[in-house]
Formats: sequence, C-alpha cells, structure tokens
Amino acid sequence: MSNVDKAMNTRLSAEIGGDISTRSQLAPVFIVLLVISLILGVYYEVTWSIVSIWMRSETYAHGFLIFPFSAYMIWKQRHRLDALRCQPSIGWVWVLGVIGLSWLLATLASVQIVEQYALIAMIPVTVCIIMGYRVAWAIAFPLTYLFFAVPVGDALIPPLIDFTADFTVAALQMTGVPVYREGTFFSIPSGNWSVVEACSGLRYLIASVTLGTLYAYLTYRSWVRRVLFIILSIIVPIIANGMRAYMIVMTGHLSDMQLAVGVDHLIYGWIFFGLVMILLFWIGSFWREDQEDQSETGNGKQAITDHQTNGTVSLKQTLLAASLVVITVSIWPAYAIYLESISQNDTSPEIDIADPLGKWRVNSEPFVNWAPTYVGEPHKFYYHFEGADQAVGVYITYYRNQNQGSELINSGNVLVSDKYSGWRHLRSTKRNISLGSEALLVTQHQLTAHTNNLLAWRWYWLGNEQTANPYLAKAILAINKLLGEGDDGAEIIVTAIYDDRPEEAEVVLQGFIDDMFPAIASGLSTAYYGEQ
Repeated sequence: MSNVDKAMNTRLSAEIGGDISTRSQLAPVFIVLLVISLILGVYYEVTWSIVSIWMRSETYAHGFLIFPFSAYMIWKQRHRLDALRCQPSIGWVWVLGVIGLSWLLATLASVQIVEQYALIAMIPVTVCIIMGYRVAWAIAFPLTYLFFAVPVGDALIPPLIDFTADFTVAALQMTGVPVYREGTFFSIPSGNWSVVEACSGLRYLIASVTLGTLYAYLTYRSWVRRVLFIILSIIVPIIANGMRAYMIVMTGHLSDMQLAVGVDHLIYGWIFFGLVMILLFWIGSFWREDQEDQSETGNGKQAITDHQTNGTVSLKQTLLAASLVVITVSIWPAYAIYLESISQNDTSPEIDIADPLGKWRVNSEPFVNWAPTYVGEPHKFYYHFEGADQAVGVYITYYRNQNQGSELINSGNVLVSDKYSGWRHLRSTKRNISLGSEALLVTQHQLTAHTNNLLAWRWYWLGNEQTANPYLAKAILAINKLLGEGDDGAEIIVTAIYDDRPEEAEVVLQGFIDDMFPAIASGLSTAYYGEQ
C-alpha cells in the first residue's frame, strides 16, 4: 500500500472514529439530562425555593445565568470530551446516598440553604455515576460553578455591615471629621448616618465573586492564577464598599446634606462599583493566558485510540447507572414524608410560670414597650415580673410542628425588626450564666431607645438540651425528629433595664434566673411531655 493510500485510510478512519465517538456520547448525555430533570422534579420544593428567590431578590437574580454559563463552559470542552470514554462509575452511588441523607437532616431541621446545596451537589455526582469520573473530572469546574446558583450570603450581612461601619468611621476620623458612634449608627457635625442592610455590600460581593470566578476560568489556564484572581474578587468589593460608604458620607457632609442622602447614594454606589470591577478585570487582563488548550483540541486519532483501547459502553450499563441514581435520590423525600407523618403533634403547648419562693410577682403591664419578632405562628408566653424594686421580662416563644417559614431558628426571628420602632440594637456578645449547678453560654444583647436601655439574655431550649448556638440547635432538632421525638423547641429571652452600665442588669438577671429558672424549666417540660 502506498503512503498516499495509508494517509487516506488514516484520515477516513479518524473521521469514522470521530462520528462513532460523537454518536456513542449522545445517549449518555440525553440520559444524564433526563435524570437531572427528574431529580429537580422529585425535589420540586427545593427547586422552587431557589427559583423563587432568584425572582424576588435582585441580589440573587444572577442565578438565572448560572446554568447557561455552566453549559457554555462544558460546550467549549466538547472536543476534549469526545476523546473520553463514558464509563459509568456506579461505585459513586454511596456519595449520592450521603448527599441524600444530608438533605434529609437539613429538611428535618428546616435548614433550607443546606437542602439547596444538597440538591445542586446531586448534579455533578449524577454526571460522575452515569458518564464516569473521567468525564466528570474533565468538566469539574463548570459543574462546581453550579453551586453559585444557590442563593446564599444573607449570613454575611451582619459582619459586612460591621466592617463597613468600622471602615467608614475610621476613614472619617483619619480625615479629621469628629464621629460619635453607637453600633452601626454614627453622628457627624452635619448629620446622622447608619449602615443598614442595603449598605452592607453583599450585592457587590456576590456579583464580583460570580463574575470573577467565570472570568478567571475563561481567561487563565493556571490554577494558581485562577485562585488568586478569585481571592481578589472577594477582597476588592469588600474594601471598595467601605470606600463607597466613606465617599457617600463625605459627599453628604461637604454638601451640607444635600447630596447622597437618598436613593441617589445607591446609584453612586453602583457606578463606583462598576468602575472598580472594570478596573479589576482590566488589571487581570495583563496576566491572561491565551494559548490554546491542547486538551480541548483533541484530534480524531486520540479519540480512535481511546475508543479502540477501551471499547464501547453498552446502553444497558448506562441505564443501570441511571436507575440506581433515580432510586437513590427518591428514597429520601419518601422517608421525609413518613417522618413528618409520625412526628405531628396537634395539641397546643401550655406554659404556666409561678414563683415558688414568693420573691417575684407577675405584673400584667410590660415595663418597656418592646417585644421580639418571630416568623410563622409560634406559641408566645410573655411574662413581666417585679420584685425588690427590680423588673424582669420573660419571653418564651414555643414552636411545634416546625416547617420552612415557621421555625425556631430563622433569620427573621430578631430582637429589633423595625427601625421606626424606636429601638436600636447596639451590640451582642457571649456570656456564661449559671443555671443551678450548671453553666450555660448565652447570647447577651444591648438594646436602646430614647428613654430606656435594655439588656437581654437569649438561648434555645430543646427538650433535654439547651444552647445559644443556632447551628447546634438545628442539629439537635434534626436528630430529635429523626428519632421520632418530635420537633418541639423554644427560645427563652430574659430582659432587664439599666441606666448607665449593662452590669447593673446582669446582676438582676442572674438573681432572677437563680430564683425562677426551676419554674421556667418545669413549665417547658410540662409543655413538652404533657401533664405530669
């Protein structure tokens, strides 16, 4: 055979091999897409919880773009994927089982964010099981990028607010502007300012990280450069937001509070943020790596070698892997429905607290015009005690048959929810208190109004367990429900007023706890176990 004939045969074989490779990949791709659609359908409540947040929150509206972005990044690697054999990795089913169990525990504890992450985590594992770990690893970055679809970040708002307030006050002091600060509220000679949720910079941070990660993947080949740019996309918007807040305050100060005091300061903020991001991407472009990724331009010869060596995966193997995935992910929602049915308690809890020592008498009128805010429809038991010229408030909020939006641990359960109520939250710390012979770490809050200062101790009661840690409380609730012990839980808040120093109220509260906590614990135990 002549060299020309050999060359033609090689080229023809490459073309035929490429066609075979492409056709052999289509069936697993369609099966994967079908299974992913089934997963999103089986967990439709979680799917809708994600989409509904995208729809109603501008902060997370970028979620609509995450799946298209991921699909585009996978499409860019189609030539490389053609050279890989789809070999189901059924051994990874146990990982899917662990994710499903995590979803179940999160559902029992009403931790929506973990439910959402578990749902998204099922997608790359499903790809790995049906198409094989080699294919999944080749598109690991696009699959990981799907986690940006989860609307997460609200927990960062308080620390971001604190950082912005610290940065702004420090910058004002450095430029010679006198500042008086109380928590996130501060006053300067020209007027009063406060750092609220809209000023936290969360939107800037999420937008920066989402775009920065995509930019790093598309612009660089080196993982070191990618990681460094992603780190910059986290740090830069946080510092930029502090600078933005400082410049807005200074603009208002220098204009005698005529500029940047209304919605216009948000507009200025987005303009400033846009300029910062353009500058960040422009600087990042100097280190871009435009060389062609050889792994993505695989030729027909590579595809032929791989497929000739490994053979073709049968459709039966792929369908078997897909069936195992569907069965594994379907078990957990069914079990969750069963646990919900056996843990329902239709009785209403009753809590009665009386002082066995006779030191504290109940007053029907509250001594301050304040009450905490809770989501859902919990049972509220509020008491106001007086004794020895001292006053203490007891706020017990009891949840039973918890579900999403009506739960003990929720970001909507706050001490001050309305800035127009006259109350402000100054600070919170951790403090050890004595409960009889035991010590308990509680959260201590300082609240202030025009005429009162209020100190509050706050913690959770969960049957036989007590804690001020919301994460531990969620875990205890999930375990109790998993064991069929119900999901009853309550938050206990005791308050006392003080004039100048919170230490004044600390003494009062500890004395009250020493006298009254046995009665409080008895009332909660009766509500939990029924009449004893």
